Amino acid sequence: MATVKPFRAYRPAAGYADKIAALPYDVMNSDEARKQAFGNPYSFLHVDKAEIDLPKTVDIYDEKVYRQAKQNLSKLISAQALVQDSENCFYIYAQTWQGRTQTGLVACASVDEYLDNRIKKHELTRAEKEADRIRHVDTLDANTGPIFLTYRGKKEISAILESWQSSHEPVYDFTADEVRQTVWVIDDAEVIALLTQQFAGVDSLYIADGHHRAASAVRVAQMRRAANPGYRGDEEFNFFLSVLFPAEELRILDYNRLVADLNGHTSESFLQALAADFTVECMGASAYHPAEKHTFGLYLAGKWYALTAKPGVVDESDPVARLDVSVLQARVIGPLLGIEDPRTDRRIDFVGGIRGLAELEKRVNSGEMTAAFAMYPTTLEDLMAIADAGAVMPPKSTWFEPKLLSGLFIHFLSE
Repeated sequence: MATVKPFRAYRPAAGYADKIAALPYDVMNSDEARKQAFGNPYSFLHVDKAEIDLPKTVDIYDEKVYRQAKQNLSKLISAQALVQDSENCFYIYAQTWQGRTQTGLVACASVDEYLDNRIKKHELTRAEKEADRIRHVDTLDANTGPIFLTYRGKKEISAILESWQSSHEPVYDFTADEVRQTVWVIDDAEVIALLTQQFAGVDSLYIADGHHRAASAVRVAQMRRAANPGYRGDEEFNFFLSVLFPAEELRILDYNRLVADLNGHTSESFLQALAADFTVECMGASAYHPAEKHTFGLYLAGKWYALTAKPGVVDESDPVARLDVSVLQARVIGPLLGIEDPRTDRRIDFVGGIRGLAELEKRVNSGEMTAAFAMYPTTLEDLMAIADAGAVMPPKSTWFEPKLLSGLFIHFLSE
């Protein structure tokens, strides 16, 4: 059973959506955010990365940053650039990119279902990143960035959403970062009740992206519960802002690897070592993108190589071990390159597939890195199988595109 709760969102007033909406805080650094928000006082980066409005000498985790974020959010509300719906609503959020559309329901998900693992995870979180968002959510008394959830699709849910879209005008329809962003408001009590009933028949929800935001929202809820031992359970802090997409509509891109050196190997000896577990084929100067699971691209010394795992190398019975990122770590990154913990070792870096293979070539050719590995994307089926098993994916296994924009929906934790 999956709980979806309507809520009274604060959202952009007419004419402000394209000015306010911004990419999520964790896909850019402070300098990039300053450039993105330059000349636009309405950009939601002033809320989600409020250090851009403070001197560069201020640490991004300084208390001043969280106070500035709260002040900036209050300014948007005072200016009526953000306004609150008068009744509890659901919202439809559709994103169209490169000829594909993913359509999600914007709603609040249950903290208790997260704690009971009915909202399933596949990643570990880092304490310092979690602490940052805890302070952000607690200080602002709001979820400002949605959690990207997925579920095994139901035709009944899709039919309801499609019917609403076809019979109502969207409240927002604009393009940002080459992605068309379209939003509808569902304010009909009967349709809200029907969607709530349909989601009650969904066995599990899965976090696709936003593990730190989800963990932080839940921790703030636990703090509020501790401070209010007589809480009823229906208070807003018991729920967190989410967008729920059917898995069949989502797209995971490759998450590629770069390494700074070959751990003492020459190019020739490294290729020879790889031959123990992979067939190695030189592809020349043409970029090679793997076309199926258990194949990898290697860019080394100006040439591309196709690597194919030999029979017996992959343990297909283990949902984590059979991931290509696991195979590469277990057979190459760890034993051959000496990088045992990719979370902390500075000799490895990760590049989302949105940047393309040219980015890998650029960083190797510049001398910054020595070799690059192009990956075949992890599948949604892999993600859900790992979450169902209660297991954890290796770091940097999935890169979802397009990203959900922040600032289109804000969920306050107290009325």
